[in-house]
Amino acid sequence: MAKHHPVLIVGGSGIVGSRAAQTLRRLHPDLPIAIGGRNLGRAEKTARQIGNAEAVKLDVGQPNLGLSDERFSAVVMFAKDDTLNGLKFAQASKIPYIGISSGVFEVGPEMALHIHAPKSAPILMGSQWLVGAATLPTLEFAKEFQSLESIDLAAVFDEQDMGGPAAAADFERLTKAAPSPLILKDGKWRWINGEEATRQVKDREGAVRDANTYTPLDVLSLATATDAKSIRFDLVYGESATRKRGEPFSTEIIIELQGRLKNGKDSSARYELFHPGGQAPVTALSVAIAVERLLGRAGGDKVEPGLYFPDSLIEPAYALRRHQEFGMEVRRAS
Repeated sequence: MAKHHPVLIVGGSGIVGSRAAQTLRRLHPDLPIAIGGRNLGRAEKTARQIGNAEAVKLDVGQPNLGLSDERFSAVVMFAKDDTLNGLKFAQASKIPYIGISSGVFEVGPEMALHIHAPKSAPILMGSQWLVGAATLPTLEFAKEFQSLESIDLAAVFDEQDMGGPAAAADFERLTKAAPSPLILKDGKWRWINGEEATRQVKDREGAVRDANTYTPLDVLSLATATDAKSIRFDLVYGESATRKRGEPFSTEIIIELQGRLKNGKDSSARYELFHPGGQAPVTALSVAIAVERLLGRAGGDKVEPGLYFPDSLIEPAYALRRHQEFGMEVRRAS
């Protein structure tokens, strides 16, 4: 039997990274995993908890991640890699790469590396909300429509559900240092600000919440995967409904579709996705689903070199079913 090289999870000892490693282990007990980070002790502790895993000391600021001759089957980058050394390492090793921390305004350098070496490695640009947890269900729900007029997405993100320091830094950068958010409006791409970049969203319990427009890669994925003329993503950042009741924080994704059904009638649909564990288990599963798809362990053969979004590789129905199996509640609102 051929030896399987481990999947390298950079930042795998962090809150969400370790959860992703646990989820990947649950889906694929035989798949070796390498927990990579600067702190070897933390990585070793996580590796012991995961099982069939090893710890690897690395430095994303160094060429080749500071590694020597270690070999891996894929690289998953949980930290924001300003140097893109992780992507360069994957290209040089000709193995899949998953990045999940880039905003729409930051994808140019990643795209440039792919353009320079298009046949080197499969690169998954997974910086959609929770690595595709909104986009893939949206595409599944959109199947009832013949054509779409608009897609309005919103997420409720509890302020206590941030995760570790790397996630907090990403959120700070993407919400404070980013330029104006990007939307598709009446078929035209627009950078918006002011009142236009806010709206009120009704959460799954009927409370009206103030939201600000946010730009994960969902708007790009959905614009290319559907014929919708208008697409936007808004974020409610604050106290989740469950925490208001004195319970642990949770996370929500609200999907609103307007368009023409296959019977020719104009209609709308609203879906509410809810996970009582917050964003970490949702993100972790999304990453695990992406890894198994890239390695050819689910959904098709091993993925060839190229530049991909999650929705160009992963079947929406499969992703939605997996999320429900792992605790996500899905409700179609009246």
